[in-house]
Amino acid sequence: MPHGVRKLLVLAASTVLPAASATVLAAPAHAAAPAFPAHYSAPYLQISAADAGDMAADKNATGTALYSLAFLTPQSGCTPMWEDNNDAMNAFTSQVSALQAAGGNVIPSFGGASGGELAQTCTSVSSLEAAYAKVVSTYHVTRLDFDIEGSVLDDTASDQRRDQALAQLQAANPAVQIDFTVPVDPTGMESDVTSMLTGAVKAGVKVNLVNIMTMDFGNGENALNDAESAANGSVPQLESIFGISGSGAWGMLGLTPIAGQNDDNEVFSQSDASTLESFAAAHGVQELAFWEVDGYDKGTGYAYSKIFNKITGGSTGGGGGGSFPSGYHRLVVQHSGLCVDVAGASTSNGAAIEQNSCATSGQTSQELQFLPVSGGYGELQDQNSGKDLVVQSASTTNGAAIIQYTQNGTANGLWLPVQQADGTWQFKNQNSGLCLDQTGAVTTAGATFDQWTCKTGTGTNQDFRTE
Repeated sequence: MPHGVRKLLVLAASTVLPAASATVLAAPAHAAAPAFPAHYSAPYLQISAADAGDMAADKNATGTALYSLAFLTPQSGCTPMWEDNNDAMNAFTSQVSALQAAGGNVIPSFGGASGGELAQTCTSVSSLEAAYAKVVSTYHVTRLDFDIEGSVLDDTASDQRRDQALAQLQAANPAVQIDFTVPVDPTGMESDVTSMLTGAVKAGVKVNLVNIMTMDFGNGENALNDAESAANGSVPQLESIFGISGSGAWGMLGLTPIAGQNDDNEVFSQSDASTLESFAAAHGVQELAFWEVDGYDKGTGYAYSKIFNKITGGSTGGGGGGSFPSGYHRLVVQHSGLCVDVAGASTSNGAAIEQNSCATSGQTSQELQFLPVSGGYGELQDQNSGKDLVVQSASTTNGAAIIQYTQNGTANGLWLPVQQADGTWQFKNQNSGLCLDQTGAVTTAGATFDQWTCKTGTGTNQDFRTE
C-alpha cells in the first residue's frame, strides 16, 4: 500500500507528513473495543507520533470511527515496529484506547509496499504467532490486516509461515479476524495473489476480507472505471477461492483507492469517491478504505472520510445497523418465546435443533455463540457440544432441516446475523440465502428448525432475541 500492480512506487506524501494539531481524547485504562458493522469505512493512517491525533480529529469532523493503521514491519527478527517513524509496536495504545472508548476501533496492518512483512524475518511459526497475538492483546483488537504485495507475494516460505501462525492464532483465539490487502488489475487479481489466498485457505486461515488496492493502475484510464472493473473481476475469483456465492463474495470484498492524485498522476476525485461509495453500497461491499488520512485527506477537510463513511452500517437484507454481541447467548424465538436448543443436549453430529422452554441456568445446549468468519457471516456454535448449526446436506431448498455438525468451514454452516427494527435478529444462510426458521411457526416445545425464504416484519418464527 499504496501501490497497486507491483510498481512499488514511493508516495510523495510518505516523505513529508505534516504534524497533527488535533487534540487527542483522554484515554481510559482500557475500554472494550466495539465490534465492526457489516459495512464500514476504515481509511488508512500511516501512524506516527506526529499524526496519531488525526484519528480523533477525523472522527470529530466526519463520524468515521474505524481506521486501518499502517504499517507494522520488522524491527528485527520477530519484533514489529511502526514503519513511518520506527516507533515501538506499543507506542500508540493511549490514542487507540481513547478511540475505542469513544466508540471507534482500529485494524493494525502488517506489511506494505516497502518495509517487509514480519513472516519474512521471524522464521519460527510459534514466535510469529506470539508476535501477532501480542499486537491483538496490546491494542485490544479482534482484526488484523496483512498488506501483501510486491516480492512478498512470491516469498512462499514466508507465506506458509504466516498462514500457519494465523491458523494457530485463530485456533487459540477464534474472535480474531484476518484481512488481506492485495494489488489488483482492472480485470481482477493476478495469479500470485490468488495463489497466496488459496494457500491461506488450505492452511486453515479463516479470511474475513480481501481488500483490493484499486489504485496505481498505470494505464492512463479513468480511475473510477478501473476500480469498478477490478471489483467486478475479483468477485468471481473470491467465489472460486472461498467457495461462496456472489453476495457472499461481495460481502468479503474491500476497495481501497487513493484519496486524490497518485504518484502516477492518476486522479481519484471526490466525485469518483461518491460514485464508488454508491457502487459499493449497492453491491454489499464490506469495507471502503483509502490511502491516506494524514497525507491526502486531511488537507481536504477530511472530505473523503465524509464520503466513504456513508457506507457504515448494518447487514444487507432489510435489517438495521448493529453488530451481533460476542460471547454465549440464548436465542429466544419471538413467535413462541422458547429457546433454541439441541435435542436431548446431544453432542453428536446430526442431532436436531429444536425449541424448548428456556432453562433458568446451566443448560449449555441452549447457549450459542456467533464466531465471525468473513463478509459478516460466521458460525453459530453450541456451547455444550462445540458443534455448529448447519443446513442438512448443504441443501438450498425451503424446509431443509437444521442440525448440528462439526465445523468444517463450508457455507451451509455460515450465517449472517441481520438486525431487525425491534432489535431482534434473523440469520441468513450463506449457501442457500434462506433464513433460520422455526418449522411451521408453532409454539410447542420440541418443534424443530429448518430454513425458509426470509420474511419481512418482526415477531415472526425467524426472529430471535438474545438473552
